[in-house]
Formats: sequence, C-alpha cells, structure tokens
Amino acid sequence: MRVAEAVGRVLHGHGVRHVFGVVGSGNFHVTNALVAAGARFVGAAHEGGAASMADGYARTCGRVAVLSVHQGPGVTNALTGLTEAAKSRTPMVVLAPEATAPLSNFFIDLPALAAAVGADFHRVRATHAAEDAGAAYRAAARGATVVLGLPLQVQNAATEPWSGPVPVVAPTPSAVPQVEPLLAALQAARRPVFIAGRGARGARAPLTRLADACGALLAVSAAAKGLFAGNQWNLDVAGGFATPLAAELIGAADLVIAWGSTLNMWTTRHGELIPPGAVVVQVDSDPAAFGVNRPVDLTVAGDVTAVAEAVLGRLDADTTGTTDAGWRTPALAQRIRDHGRWRTVPYRDESDAATIDPRTLSAALDDLLPPDRTVVVDSGNFMGYPSMWLDVPDVAGFCFTQAFQSVGLGLASALGAAVARPDRLTVAAVGDGGFVMSATELVTAVRLALPLLVVIYDDAAYGAEVHHFGPDGHPLDTVTFPETDLAAIARGYGCDGLTVRTVDDLGPVRRWLAGPRTRPLVIDAKVCVAGGSWWLQEAFRGH
Repeated sequence: MRVAEAVGRVLHGHGVRHVFGVVGSGNFHVTNALVAAGARFVGAAHEGGAASMADGYARTCGRVAVLSVHQGPGVTNALTGLTEAAKSRTPMVVLAPEATAPLSNFFIDLPALAAAVGADFHRVRATHAAEDAGAAYRAAARGATVVLGLPLQVQNAATEPWSGPVPVVAPTPSAVPQVEPLLAALQAARRPVFIAGRGARGARAPLTRLADACGALLAVSAAAKGLFAGNQWNLDVAGGFATPLAAELIGAADLVIAWGSTLNMWTTRHGELIPPGAVVVQVDSDPAAFGVNRPVDLTVAGDVTAVAEAVLGRLDADTTGTTDAGWRTPALAQRIRDHGRWRTVPYRDESDAATIDPRTLSAALDDLLPPDRTVVVDSGNFMGYPSMWLDVPDVAGFCFTQAFQSVGLGLASALGAAVARPDRLTVAAVGDGGFVMSATELVTAVRLALPLLVVIYDDAAYGAEVHHFGPDGHPLDTVTFPETDLAAIARGYGCDGLTVRTVDDLGPVRRWLAGPRTRPLVIDAKVCVAGGSWWLQEAFRGH
C-alpha cells in the first residue's frame, strides 16, 4: 500500500465522509483514496472557497472536516479560510502536499505557516503513515485545525497495509473540576448572568439546568447564537449586538459567568457591558484562555459540561429546581418576551423609492423563511441585520465567520453548511463587497443543487468604511461604487436572481420556497444606509 492510499483509508476509517478541495497533482492520489474508501469529494472553484466550505461544514454538523489542496499555491490560496478556521477552533484536517526541497518552486515552510495562523502541524512519515494520519485526525477532533504535511517524495512510498479497524484510544481521565469557589459565588449572587461562548456550544442542557437552579439569565457570544433558543430567560447575544434590554440586564448583574467564552471586546462592548461591581468568573477547558481579554475574579479549568454538572451535584437540595429565584420574576419574563428581540424594538423605517431599510428587509425575510434554517453571515457593515433579525432554531443553525474578520468567506461557508445539513434551508447573508469577492463559488452552488438562498445586502459600497470615515468628511471614492446588477451576475452562473427594492419585491421568494429549490436563489437587495448599524461604533474602536 502507498502512503497516499493509507492516509485516505485511515481518515475515512476515523469517520471522514466529506472532503472539500481543488485537486492538482500533489493531492490527486490522497483525494482519490478518500473517495475510493467511501468519502464524497466536493470540488470548489477556488481553494479559498474550499477552505471556507470545510469550515462551514464542520461548524454546522460538528464533525471533523477535511480540506484537500495542491502544494504551494493551493495552500496559500486557502490561507484566509484556513486562518478563520484556526482562530475559530474548527475541527479540520488540511491535506497539504509538501515540497520539502527549499529550491522547489512549490516550497513553503508549512510548519511556520501553520504556526503563524494558529493551526497545528503534523507531517506524514513513510514508516508511520497510518499512525500519523490518525494522530492528525484525533488532534482535529479535540478542536484544532491541523495542517497535515504530505511530502511529495513520501506519498508514493510503500507503507504497511492498513485496513482498520481504527484503534480505540481511551480518553485521558479528566480531573474532577474544583467548583467550590464557583458554587459559593452562585449561592451569594442575586442577579447572575451566564454568557456562553463557542466552548459551550454542546452544553445547553447542563447550563439551562444550572441556570434554573440558581435563577440566572442566559446570554451568548455571537459565535454561540441559538444555544438557548426558545428559553424564556434567553437574552440572546451579548455585546455589540445586544438589545437595549439585554444590555440593561447584563449591566445590572452582580455575577457574570463566562462559559467557554473569553469575553472579548465584541462580547463585552470593550468591557463596558459588565458592571464594575460584578464578580466575573471564567470557565474554560484551556487555562491559557483565562484573562486574555479582561481581568476575571475567578477561574475554573474544565470542560463546560463537566463543570456545570459538578456544580449542580453540589447545590443544596433547597435551591435546586427553584426557577423563580433572584430576579427571575413573572414581570421580567414578560419584558423579555416583549422586548428581548430586535424585532420588537421600534425603529423609523428609512426605506425610499429605490432602496429598502435592511431592518425591514430582514424582518420580512424572517417571516417568509421556514423556521428550520441555517443562517451563515459574512463579515461587513451589514452583518448585524441578519444576525439579529433572522431567528435560528438552535446553535447549529448559526454560522458566524468573524474570527478573522475577513470579508468574502460567507458564501462558501454556507455551501459547506448546506452539505452538512441538506434537510435545512441554508441562508447566506453577505454584503455586496463580499459577494463580488466570492461569486465564483456560485458555480459550485449550482453544481451541488442544494437548497441555498443568498441574500446580498447591497449598499454599493464598503459600507463599514463609509460609516467610519464619512462623518469626518474624508473622501469616499475608493469605497463607493456604481450600482451593479448583481442578480444578473447570479443568473449568469445558473442561479435564479431577484432584485429587491421594496417588501413587495419579495413575492418571488415565496414561490421559490414552495419548491423544488434545485437552483440557488440570489436576492440582490438594494439597501439604504440605515441608522441602525450601531455595532459599527463598537467594531471600529478595535481597529
């Protein structure tokens, strides 16, 4: 058996069922080995798109994704999407063919490249190919993005045959979390708030049980939106996207517990959201995350689920199950129902004859679209509108490509999400700048024939820069553009295309939703420069 074949078989044996990429000479054999073993290859138009597809896939279904690229430029083309994945701790293995001779035109210092973006690096050896591939997969399954170097001269070498089964590796026993100080803080608190982040995405049940036991309100970072969907004490997203009510209540907390969240500047509005007198606790499986963004009063090292369950097990019997403790009153529950969503916050509709207010657009779409949906949001000025006005059914229904803050990743990420959950309608929310950067992947969208709705918030500009620099009188010629018929561009790729300037223009969306939805629908929504981009003031304070 050759090394490339062994790598493909081992990855499939560990559970890989999809591989995303662009095939060239260096990754031809390893990709075909995965396909021969039973994996599905999803070919992208560009390696950058393939990386984002793998990222969106893994975030949506929770399985390890595999990205396969050519040596040299194939790797560098994928670098932005790879960086987003690494910063988001996406479980991914990147099959990276490696020209190890420094004089080769294809040579890249792959270990240095991986380290530069925060990814792990593994390399396959001829004598240990199966072992090395398995180790890379297991590292990814623990929450790492792994660049797996496949030296060109090694891939064709003979190695020991491998046909499975996958060796069972017993998990390392975890120490029992030390929760006594956290328990004491909860028992002393009268107005506790939980803020759950990316590291708590699988911990809804224990966190809601613990919140019920101690009377805490529930909030999330943007990366964990949907985690507490449907819970009557859910304040939704904290930070720059927070509703006025959420900001008021978090600002009145006497205890804030960050579960798998580093409380970055976006989640805390540069530290101003959390009141100075509140006790702040950080729970994380990675001690290196403690205090990286702000001082905390107490840290608890451990898996979020394990810590929450340990605290539940220690709570006094007379407090367990008390659902109306502290500030959980019927009156507050009613306030959350009435004012806990941006849809319920009044605003002045700034639509005109040629453009639609993005808030009005988003609310109308939320009413039209089926509840069972996956919303994928690109980066840009527009991003708060779909993030806050489009509801999602659960935490898997929201994919937020903001860790690296790169414009242009959302469309391809949505394709990966659609592959992961073809049973749901996938909605890609993008700006006109990000759409133009990534429109080539509409070829892939048409080829896949998956249910995909692309909503372009088209303000004919790089709107964030317009908002940031315009009020100071700076020239904006470099960031504003003539109106472009983006719906026509989408039709040229084989999609259905629709231009929207009013709510009435959304009529064809209803017909498309009725089926069969075998062609993607791209909505070019000509949006006005509304006054609702409140999050931009927060965003640019970090630049």
